[in-house]
Amino acid sequence: MQCVLSGEAPQEPVASKKSGIVYEKRLIEQYINEHGTEPNGEALTVEDLLPINTSRIPRPRPPTLTSIPALLATFQNEWDNLALETYNLREQLARTREELATALYQHDAAVRVIARLTKERDEARDSLSKITVTDGAANGDGMVVDSVEALPEDLAAQVDSVHQSLSKGRKKRSVPEGWVSSDQVSSFETTTTNALPVPRATALDVEGSYAVAGGLNGEAAIYSVEADNVERTIPVGEPVTDTLWAGSKVFFATSQGNVKVYEAGNEVGTLSEHAGPASGLSLHPSGDLLASVGTDKSIVFYHLETMKRVSRAYADASLTTCAFHPDGHLFAAGTVTGDIKLYMTKNLEQAVVFKLGAPVQALVFSENGFMLAATAKGQTSVTIFDLRKEGDAAVSKVLETGGSVQSLAWDYTGQFLATGGATGITVQQYTKSSKKWSEPLRNSVAAVAVRWGESGQKLISLNGEGVVTVLGVKE
Repeated sequence: MQCVLSGEAPQEPVASKKSGIVYEKRLIEQYINEHGTEPNGEALTVEDLLPINTSRIPRPRPPTLTSIPALLATFQNEWDNLALETYNLREQLARTREELATALYQHDAAVRVIARLTKERDEARDSLSKITVTDGAANGDGMVVDSVEALPEDLAAQVDSVHQSLSKGRKKRSVPEGWVSSDQVSSFETTTTNALPVPRATALDVEGSYAVAGGLNGEAAIYSVEADNVERTIPVGEPVTDTLWAGSKVFFATSQGNVKVYEAGNEVGTLSEHAGPASGLSLHPSGDLLASVGTDKSIVFYHLETMKRVSRAYADASLTTCAFHPDGHLFAAGTVTGDIKLYMTKNLEQAVVFKLGAPVQALVFSENGFMLAATAKGQTSVTIFDLRKEGDAAVSKVLETGGSVQSLAWDYTGQFLATGGATGITVQQYTKSSKKWSEPLRNSVAAVAVRWGESGQKLISLNGEGVVTVLGVKE
């Protein structure tokens, strides 16, 4: 007969009336006083202990600590306490192991659920971006959509007003004083270069003497062209596919389907209307409307005053790039199928389609109001379309650049068309009087994006490594 707590033969054995387990009386009474239960967790009181009578030799009176029997008794008491403590520690260790196993199981289950939900979300986004929706149009030339949100009446009226004003003024417009000449363009050379903290750069825009660049690593930077230094870095946090500067605000389209808005280096808003990557941005000449297109086939217009969506429509293919006409009444979007679709800005009704034959890489309207330049992915040429014509007759000119073109930029006067690509930069000049094209500039500065500077006196380019190069006439 042994005590469960000490593992030794009890000197004063008692048994539990409830479980029948044998204990040393002093040990179990101490345990009950501390826990109010048996070691097995069942409630127990001292009255539930049943003494067990056994033949034994009575213990002598307690000796003092000055004798060996007294020391032995003390050691016995210490051993009893140690036995109780060891038992309690073993119980606590067992409970802790059970709790840890449960926590690990719950964590593993949570991770699995999160992974499954993330996978389902990505699959749903991918499926949505591949859906081709139709409205039962009578002919194949109409826009393939399931719904079109036209502009509100007040914004539509503003579009008409801006169109009338700009189209009339364009006919009387002359080349501004101090604008760059053909001779100056032909003498352009590298004036400054600067490596921006923008790895895997993809996008560039210019406002006055400042440029903004963004890249696929989610970083962006504001660069001072005049001072040749980085004014500010912007942690966008998502891969940048396009950027646009509008007044005091900078917009970034991202591969997460967002259009992020920054002012003075701070994020002031996020426009999330695309189910897939947002691929292009454009600003209406009124300065009040922003457009974005995406691989989910959607075209979205936003009112910059309210930062809300005011119009939306869907094309029949994923969209790669976009641009507003300089008068604001037309909106162009390029597709992965090689079509350039022109829509009426007010209601997003399709007006005409031009074909390139390969995914559209870049497109830009001329400030003269009737030319559209476009290039397709991998093409070494730039096609000039005449907006006054349709079909094959609309192809006014095909300009050969000698290398693949990734970016296009027309200057304010409509004379100079800059192209940028892996093999270098060219400037194509259109002379209105003779209606002929010439090439005043060709160099080997690689570029993923090009933009004209103030008065056309500078040409700013950005390559894939984030190096910005400024071309101009050296003094």
